[in-house]
Amino acid sequence: MILCGLLLLGFSTTVTFDIVTREIGHPWLWLQEVTQTFFIYAIFVGASVATRRNDHLYLTAVAEALHGTPRLMAEIVIRVVVLGVACCLIYFGYINFLRGFTSFRMPSMTPIASLYAAIPIAGVLIALFAIEQLVNGCRNGFDHPEPRDEAGSTMPPIGSPPDRRPK
Repeated sequence: MILCGLLLLGFSTTVTFDIVTREIGHPWLWLQEVTQTFFIYAIFVGASVATRRNDHLYLTAVAEALHGTPRLMAEIVIRVVVLGVACCLIYFGYINFLRGFTSFRMPSMTPIASLYAAIPIAGVLIALFAIEQLVNGCRNGFDHPEPRDEAGSTMPPIGSPPDRRPK
């Protein structure tokens, strides 16, 4: 999460500097490259963090509606699918990364592979987090307790019907 925040801060700062330097008539051309790099890395690191936090909403909504063995099977299938996507990111991202040494970014002439490196890095992180969730889920179960508010009462899930809310 901290890395995501730093990438977002870097992206916002470079956009601001780009605007200011253009307005004063002395643009820094390399700022656009830095801004693109922050943006691309933020996207892929953010995808990794979403996997770690189990924030892929549509997939988790299906599994959370189930209980017992069906839920266990659904959670395992979801994690295996995510692991498959991570393997594709690693494999094809690495191929893209290697091909990126033949193309260059202007005006710095930096190989475009510096951007493509984010893809296999995200794949490795997503695979690591999916494996972690599989191991922890099989050992301890996939059920997660509802978050508690300051008063100590259980908060209802977002969008739950009124009749299911705790009293």
